[in-house]
Order: sequence, then structure tokens, then C-alpha cells
Amino acid sequence: MSAAQTDISATLIDKVADWLTSSSLAGDELEAMVRGFCERLAAAGLPLVRVHLSFAMLHPLYDALGFTWERGHGIEIEGLRKGPGEPSERFVRSPYYHLLSNKLDHLRRRIDPSTPSEFPIFEDLKLLGVTDYIAFVHSFGGDSSQGMMGSWSTDSPAGFSDSMIAALLRIQSHLAVASKMAVLNKLADNMLKTYLGGDAGKRVLNGQIKRGEGDTIRAVLVMADMRGSARLAETTGREVYIATLNQFFDAIAAPFNRAGGQILSFLGDGFLAVYPCERHRAPSQAACQAALAAASKATSRMAGLNARRKREGLEEIGYGIGLHIGNVMFGNVGLSDRLTFSVFGSAVNEVQRLQMLTKKYSYRLIASKDFADYCGDEGWVTLGREKLAGIRQKLTVLSPELDDATLADDEDGLEAIHAMSDAEQVMLLHRDASRLSAPDAKERQ
Repeated sequence: MSAAQTDISATLIDKVADWLTSSSLAGDELEAMVRGFCERLAAAGLPLVRVHLSFAMLHPLYDALGFTWERGHGIEIEGLRKGPGEPSERFVRSPYYHLLSNKLDHLRRRIDPSTPSEFPIFEDLKLLGVTDYIAFVHSFGGDSSQGMMGSWSTDSPAGFSDSMIAALLRIQSHLAVASKMAVLNKLADNMLKTYLGGDAGKRVLNGQIKRGEGDTIRAVLVMADMRGSARLAETTGREVYIATLNQFFDAIAAPFNRAGGQILSFLGDGFLAVYPCERHRAPSQAACQAALAAASKATSRMAGLNARRKREGLEEIGYGIGLHIGNVMFGNVGLSDRLTFSVFGSAVNEVQRLQMLTKKYSYRLIASKDFADYCGDEGWVTLGREKLAGIRQKLTVLSPELDDATLADDEDGLEAIHAMSDAEQVMLLHRDASRLSAPDAKERQ
């Protein structure tokens, strides 16, 4: 685009704004909205080569979501996970940090490849041929720490014209409104999935919200429990105890939240996982085998965790896992104004008893014969027949044979805790800045 071609069609920008409204009303996800928005801005004649957007997310596991769009290359997405870490030097020297530290709404810089870069990110932008750069922060309003931050970059030789800047400022407000709605929609979905599990969350979102409402389903059931937690709670402080619990859950529970399984509920120092399946043999077999594979992985991960704890002079974490399959009631119970979504029935009681049998036998995994039969005849040790409390007939209980390779140290399988990304630090700083500025705002009123 030549220096003379600086006029931007207000009509086409209005079309982008209308599309944002339609996308928001349709309940489109944030990713689809951002991708469509960037492509439509470029199609409207804005010479954008790169757009970066970060949105604060109300999510128990994430603080922000980042999107980077480059012309001709589509969009990259980054989930910004909470975690320990000091701000990096690159972040402290970023335009976002400068913008927030000085309580600015916008920051504009012309970028000349022949001059030293004021901010490290400009070195990357020079490789894209960027000539003009605008960073911004846009709050979602109120006392909320939620908001949007981002930057516009152009490779137009003349940089951003006044009409381009006016168009970006105007469309930026439309994007903030639409993205706030998408974030709130995602919030409801995230909260339900995080606290109820994927399938239960979908059921609630789809309207299964009345007390007593639910289904009878067939499912593989997994119940696990930590050993010695009461003594640990008494002999350690609250922070150590909670940190140990989270280590335990990270190692043992994560495999059961994949490949068709879902953690339905955490029960103190244990959890209940389900693998819903059809009543026919093939799907039941697939679900049992998936649960057994997850149990093997969990055992391996616990071996890795305990090896690490031993090197640190910490006590080993004991545990037991019960494996079963049966028909369960899946639905809402509780008070009229306080419900929980879970599974109920004799099969749930049975898997709980199976887990407790790991205290009697020198095996950490104990399964019912029904479960073992679906996994195949080989590789099982029959422990005996047990009369379980509340169960009329005795059950044959077994334990899978795990070889030395399975029980080997598997520390590499444990998710590492990484330092925060630059984009995540941006949103944390935005949150902190919002909190710090609240008293100032009251003084100005």
C-alpha cells in the first residue's frame, strides 16, 4: 500500500462491527470470534500484518488466553496457566509493562529497522517488516479484573494513518463488548467442566438441572484414596498438607481424566472417576481396558512421585485404587437450592469397598471379576472371594500383574510447573493494576 492510500472505508468497518455483534449473539467461541475478526479487518483494507490479543479468563486453572494472528499464517492460541515464577526481564521491558506501569490506554511507536529497538519484541516485529505499532489496554468495566490487552502492527510504508487509528479505536470497543460476552459464556462452560467434569457439565448446560433428574447408565468406575492423610494433616501445616494432596492428585488422578474417562468428584483425599459406556460387550471392554491402562499409568506416575519425595527426604505417599463396572444412576441430588451431580447405586458402593480392600491385601490395585473379564484372562492375580459390606453375594477380587517396567520411575510423565509466560504476566499485572487503582478511582469520584 502506498503512502497515499490511507483512507479506510467506514462502511466496511461497520460491517466488521455488525459481524462481531452477530457472532456474540450466536454464542461463538472466543477463538472463532478472534480469527474471524482479524481476517475481516484485513479484508476491510486495514494493512495489518500482526495482531496480538490477550483476554483475562475467569477459569480456576487459567489466568488468561492469548491469540496471535499473522497475515497469511492464521492464528496461534496460548492457554496461560497459573504457576509460580518471577516476571522475566523481557516482560519487564515489554510495551505492555510500560503501558500498565504508567496507566496508559495506548502506546504507539514507529519502528525503524536501522535504529535500536526500544522493546525486545520490536526485534521480532522488524523481521515481519513492521513499520508502526500500537499497544492498548481495554477494561471490561466495573471493578472486574477482566479485560483485553493487545497490539496492532502494520507493514505499510506510511504506517498507520489517522483514519486507520480512528477505525481501530472504534472497532476495539466493539471487540471488547463481543469478547466479554464470549468470555462470560466460556466461564460458564469452564466452571461446570472444572467442577463437575466434562459429561456432567454438558448435561447441566443442556438443561438437566432439576433435583432427581438423571439417567441410568453403564460405566466403568474407579475409586482411589490416599493412605495416611489424617496423620499427615495432623503432623504438617495446612500448606504442606494441601501441597501434598495436589501432588498426589496430579500424579494419580490425571490419567483417569483422559481417553474417555472423567473425574466426577474429589472426595477429601480421594476421587471417583467414570468411563461411561454402552451396555454391549465391545464398548464395555474398551472402557475397562482404557481404565486399566490409566491405572497402570497412575501407578507408574506414583512411583515417580515417591522416588522424588524419597530423594527430598519426604515420606512416601500410599494409596489404593478400586476398579469395577456396573449400572449406576447419573444425575442431580441434594437440596432444592444446592445440588450435586454424581453417580449413585450399588456399583458405586462396591467400587468403594474394592478400594478399601487394598488395605487388607498387599496390592494397590484391586478389581472385580466383572472388570477383569472385560480386560482379558491373562495378567491377573486372583486374591479370593470377599463379602463386601452391604453386598449380599461374595465377589471374586483380583489384581493386575504389573511388571517392573510399569512400576519404574516415571518422573518425566509428571507435568512440570513452568514459569509464567509473558502474556500471562501481562494479565496478572492488569489484574493487580486494577486492584491498586480502585482506591484512586474512589478518591476521584
